[in-house]
Amino acid sequence: MARQDGRQARQGFGLFEREAALDAAEEALDLLTGLADEPPAPPVSVPAPRDARVIPLHGRTGSTEQRPETPTAQGGVLVYAAPAGLGKTTLLAEIRRRAGARGCTVLSARGGDQEQRVAFHVARQLLQPQLAHASDVELRERLGSWYDIVGPALGLRAATAGSSPDPQGLRDGLDWVLTHLAVRRAPLVVVLDDAHWADPESLGWLASFAPRAEDLPMLLVVAYRPDELPDEGAEFTGRRSGQRPHGLAPLTAEAVARLVRDRIGAHADDAFCHDFWTVTAGNPFETVELAAKVRDRGLDPTADGAHELRDLAAALKGSGLVQRLERLGTATVRLAWACAVLGTEISPALAGALAGLGDEAVADCAERLREARVLAAPSIPDGPLEFVHPLIASAVYRAIPDAIRVAFHGQAAWCVIDAGLGPAAAARHLLETHPEGDPWVVTQLRAAARENLRAGAPDAARRHLARALREPPTADERAAVLFELGSASLLTEPATTVNHLRAALEEPISDPVLRQGIVYRLSQVLAHSDRLVEASELLESESRRTTDARSRLRIQAERFMWDALRSDEPESPARSRRLAALADRLPGRDLTERYIIGMRAWDATLRAEPATVALRHAERALEGGLSWCDESRGFEVPVLVALIHLYADRPGRAEELFAAGTAEFEKQGWRGAHLSFAYTLLGYIRFRRGRLMEAEDFVRAGLRLAERVGPRTPALWYATGVMIEVLLARGRTDEAERVAREHDFGEPFPATVTIPDCETVHAELLLATGRAEEACAALADIGRHRSPAGAARQAEPVVQPLAALPRARRGRHRIPGQGGRDRPGRRRPRPPVRRALRDRPGAPRDRRGLRGRRADQAPGGVRRLAGPVPGRVRAGPLARRPRRRAPPHRTPCRGRRAPVPGAGDRPGLRGRRPGRGGPRRAGRRRTAPARPAHRRRQLAHGA
Repeated sequence: MARQDGRQARQGFGLFEREAALDAAEEALDLLTGLADEPPAPPVSVPAPRDARVIPLHGRTGSTEQRPETPTAQGGVLVYAAPAGLGKTTLLAEIRRRAGARGCTVLSARGGDQEQRVAFHVARQLLQPQLAHASDVELRERLGSWYDIVGPALGLRAATAGSSPDPQGLRDGLDWVLTHLAVRRAPLVVVLDDAHWADPESLGWLASFAPRAEDLPMLLVVAYRPDELPDEGAEFTGRRSGQRPHGLAPLTAEAVARLVRDRIGAHADDAFCHDFWTVTAGNPFETVELAAKVRDRGLDPTADGAHELRDLAAALKGSGLVQRLERLGTATVRLAWACAVLGTEISPALAGALAGLGDEAVADCAERLREARVLAAPSIPDGPLEFVHPLIASAVYRAIPDAIRVAFHGQAAWCVIDAGLGPAAAARHLLETHPEGDPWVVTQLRAAARENLRAGAPDAARRHLARALREPPTADERAAVLFELGSASLLTEPATTVNHLRAALEEPISDPVLRQGIVYRLSQVLAHSDRLVEASELLESESRRTTDARSRLRIQAERFMWDALRSDEPESPARSRRLAALADRLPGRDLTERYIIGMRAWDATLRAEPATVALRHAERALEGGLSWCDESRGFEVPVLVALIHLYADRPGRAEELFAAGTAEFEKQGWRGAHLSFAYTLLGYIRFRRGRLMEAEDFVRAGLRLAERVGPRTPALWYATGVMIEVLLARGRTDEAERVAREHDFGEPFPATVTIPDCETVHAELLLATGRAEEACAALADIGRHRSPAGAARQAEPVVQPLAALPRARRGRHRIPGQGGRDRPGRRRPRPPVRRALRDRPGAPRDRRGLRGRRADQAPGGVRRLAGPVPGRVRAGPLARRPRRRAPPHRTPCRGRRAPVPGAGDRPGLRGRRPGRGGPRRAGRRRTAPARPAHRRRQLAHGA
């Protein structure tokens, strides 16, 4: 058969008996380009949208009268799953061709067996060609605030020093880039072949993005081997969506016979074709390759020559392929080995350097490999080298002797560095080498880890540092490598991080800065793992060891912070005195001093000092700036300083600080736990201001982010607690109970202080759901645990009054403190909260006795649930009877009074009378309020 005829036959061999797969692709492309005659009807479980102008996911509103007249593009996901050699690559190539013929923008990528450990390898194949031609200015305009986040991951710019984006923030950035392309260059077709070999970072991103494709003019086409797909690609299996991938079956005997006669000749008899099908098991790749071998051998396609088919088939892979390569010469074998080690998109110059061949020798050997059907013909002259099929590449790689393969990877790392491709590209080769104690290897692996960490791939950085640790590094470097390894695994494996950092502290460390960095990071991960006691003890022991005054001050600042967040701190008053004495003499020259001043402001809030004192220290801390994104410091102190303004009756200023911190998180790409905290606490501020609808929106956003972080994490505790508070305030008790159940909001509670207090919120939920006995026991238990310590004053003021509520609700026949029974016509009894406050042990019987008392002496109604209020204040609205009827500024808060609009930003509470504009003069005697006129008349008549 002529070569031209053979080329035509090869072009479509993989499409034999693939009509169903092609029909699915055609249907998806019709929907994408708006050419479908009838869009598919939505499932029964999907209701029609409320607004008839909104087109739902499936392109119709559920009513023929509301169907748009013009065709609507509909995206989606198309997945093919089949074992190796069944024609996935050929099928995807045909889909790309048909999409291009329809005017679609096509993005294509392919996973590689050797590139699985290269972070964002697939993402760069997809997006880099669309962006690499633009200048730096154009990229900044096109990517906007995402430029600094996604640029290093896509290889568009070098990673800069500073804090690294978290993986979730980077995924959000890649989502934005792909969505932007889908909208600007619609319709868009994204094709991923060999997804089972995609790097985990890219595969996880595409899998999380896949559900959005249905809402965009974009078709995502994926093919993979079902037995080799990693966990990151579970979305493509259809287990969540219920849409199973399309399978590809082996060719039937009739299809094999057609292919054999097309490739070898029409004279091939039936017995030969049947044996051909038996030998290849209907695998399209093996069928085509075996047909080519039969044609090259000149084998007669009759029953007499059928017995040689098995020997020829064995030469296609395994030992047979090795023997076939050896017959091509030593230089050709070295080039084939070099190409197998380098992977995909192989540069001829790089392959020649690795194989030790010149340019002419590389060209000659490459041509011989193409004639032997090992390498594919180049798409462009002098283009990259590529194997005919991944099966051949894998067979060649496995055929390399072990010692030679390891040596080739070591040499490849040197060649990659010499070619200027960077440590990250060389690191995947160094991972395959044997440890030899080479300092150069440790240096390159540490550099690759830093590059991946700044690009948002901490898992890849962790793999490189773990390999550097096995090299091993020198004694002077070992502590630094352990520190970097612990920092890289901070977000994914906190327990492993603790082990690495403790091991680093046991190493001889000559650099005091390195040691202190290890201590600070270890205290952070211990505190974030709900091990505050260990964090405090670590800092205390390091403080005794440190001789430098500034270092000791920094350690004191860290310890003050973690101790303030403990709910079981045994020496809270003593700590407060030490903190006050230290902070009052610090001018706030650097970040350490400002952190101590900020902690002093928070402690003043907890200790119910005058609001002016807390605000004065808070503003001192803010004068020089408090960064929310300093990895070495954490964001706890800036958050606490912002909350001080909320508790000092300045919620506007608190929201301003939180908005600035949120913007800093988003700019840095911290869109995981950090942004969840920011959204949740912004919602808490709105909740405290009575703006419950806005509060729910913010808290739901924080809860969604916290769910991505993981179960029972601090971010999830905060978000769930505030969400329950908001739902209870809006009267949606059943939904609050469902949220608590879905997020396992119950014992064991975290040892860290949460805002609002999780245990108190849980008790309030029990009370709202009618479980009064359990609520009473829970609140009493909170009081017993926290009263002796005196450290967690956030929850203490609400425990005793709330604990009295179940007792007051046990029956109407007996009302504590009033005596007698309920009788028809008797005056309506006081609300339970007021009764609980009045009957609290030690509470004054005269409500006027509450006036002028400090917040820590007043009943729990003074403050909202789990929220401290600094300064000397009068009893809150729940503990006193209003003098006059005010306009009902109420929200569905289940009995709680919403703050009056416009009264939220008054500076401070001390010296002001609630409901009055001006300050109260010191020493002025309070007079009884004027009685209404009708009451004076009643008194005059003896009523």
